Amino acid sequence: MSPGGGRGAEADLGRALVAVRAFSPRLAELTEEVLFGDVLARPGLAPRDRALATVSALVAGGNVDQLRFHGPRALACGVSRDELAELVLQLAFYAGWPRAMSALGVLAEVLPDALDDGT
Repeated sequence: MSPGGGRGAEADLGRALVAVRAFSPRLAELTEEVLFGDVLARPGLAPRDRALATVSALVAGGNVDQLRFHGPRALACGVSRDELAELVLQLAFYAGWPRAMSALGVLAEVLPDALDDGT
């Protein structure tokens, strides 16, 4: 279901879709079948590259709450915490400082070791 994400990512996706399914069964179905079953499984990009593109789009669009799922998924796809921090730093200059700061706040919650405390 989620290439490069492993069984843990599939379980996380299942939990995330429970609430969605309660309000919109069709949206949950499309997410599982089209997004995760087809688009993310295409061979044109490696799962790691898709994860970087997804995180970038979420930060740039200001949809940082979605990083609660996609941050850990990026790690499961081979993106390191340091790479996520560097990606958000890069995006601060192109997508906006507030969006980058909001993204780092969410990533710090879901990936507690993602941010260096400066020591």
